Amino acid sequence: MGLWYMAIFLPSAFKYDIVFTGKESMDYEIIDAHLHPFLHTTCCINQYQAVQTVEEFVTHLRQQGISLCAGSIIRKLAGDDFTPVRELNQDALEFRKRYPGFYLPGIHVHSQFPEESCQELERLHAQAVRLIGELVPYYMGWEAYAVSRMNPVWDLASQLGYVVSIHPSTLEDIEQLLTDFPQLKVLIAHPGERADYLNKLELLKRHPNAFLDICGTGLFRHGMLEYGVKEIGVDRFLFGSDFPVCSAAMQIGGVLGENLTSKQREAIFADNAKRLFEL
Repeated sequence: MGLWYMAIFLPSAFKYDIVFTGKESMDYEIIDAHLHPFLHTTCCINQYQAVQTVEEFVTHLRQQGISLCAGSIIRKLAGDDFTPVRELNQDALEFRKRYPGFYLPGIHVHSQFPEESCQELERLHAQAVRLIGELVPYYMGWEAYAVSRMNPVWDLASQLGYVVSIHPSTLEDIEQLLTDFPQLKVLIAHPGERADYLNKLELLKRHPNAFLDICGTGLFRHGMLEYGVKEIGVDRFLFGSDFPVCSAAMQIGGVLGENLTSKQREAIFADNAKRLFEL
């Protein structure tokens, strides 16, 4: 389990000393439903290069008490060739092979290549992959989700039982996707600031196939998570860190610091992910 620390400030002549007392964090199982592993430095998206190797990536997550994680390997693409998309998917399979039982691979599809994307869904479904994304269209050289050329991809994903994790586009685009494919389980990333968050909560109320992971902007606003749970119930929220872009420890602290019951924290930290991913 991860360690939590208590800072004790002791006055001295000219300074304050900080004493760290290691304590076990509350005994929660934690599944991180949104992060971005890497095998090559070109896919490491940590701005400060605090994580430079695969081993550091995994060790840090385990130190935080995360026992299982999920997400895609990403890097900037021009969007004019599907080969590098397939290569990223292969890296995800390789990462799972290196760390069995620790990583659920998230794979990429691409709106410029619907036929190839369908072939990838079939190929990787046969290898027990059940997660698409997080998809980051602006990063990978494409745009909206609810475009007609993607209909075969979403239809097949629905049939095969994939969960698709998406970086938010416009609310209109996401609403259209949820409406057109009501059997597709869509995990929306990032609550966002208040206005965006409230709009996403309304979206979740209208669409039972929509879920929200709590990583990125939003959770640092105290009371955000408690408010959402009161509005729509706890079952639609999943823990995510967006590591190594964001701090996993801060996300964990955000859940622990909200006015929630132990059962609600258990649901957000792990139980909802188990149900959504059918673990």
